[in-house]
Amino acid sequence: MRKWGSRDAIMALSAGIVLAVMTDWNSLLARHSSPLFASWTAHGVGAMASLALVGLLSFRTEAAPASPRPQGRWPLWSYLGGIPGALTVLLAAVTVNSALGLAGTLALMLIGQMAFGIVADTFGFFALTRKRLGLRELCGIFLVVSGSIAIILARS
Repeated sequence: MRKWGSRDAIMALSAGIVLAVMTDWNSLLARHSSPLFASWTAHGVGAMASLALVGLLSFRTEAAPASPRPQGRWPLWSYLGGIPGALTVLLAAVTVNSALGLAGTLALMLIGQMAFGIVADTFGFFALTRKRLGLRELCGIFLVVSGSIAIILARS
């Protein structure tokens, strides 16, 4: 298993910043239109950016090593991956424009991600190695939930 380095920390912090900015901009767009329009716009911009990136990377001079591709058709359930993302963007646009605000919305998103991560680790979802919940994880959960509650209650 590879150890974390400063590059990993910078990438994780950058992803968190991008998530917060994207949620804020999307909720601003939802405030001036509708949450559904904001969600469609966010996913449309993401699709165009992805296509542009694929187009730019296809012109590279070095050939990337070929990765094994699965034979046959993908299972139908594998095409449903975008639905949770679309619902997340839609619900975030609604909650940010409520009394909860951006900080409360992000705090609840973090709690949800941690809860799902714990369930996935405990039951071995997605071919993960099953892990038991330890004291370290419990301390982390307690701190994140306590901070999230403080953020939400401070808005009241």
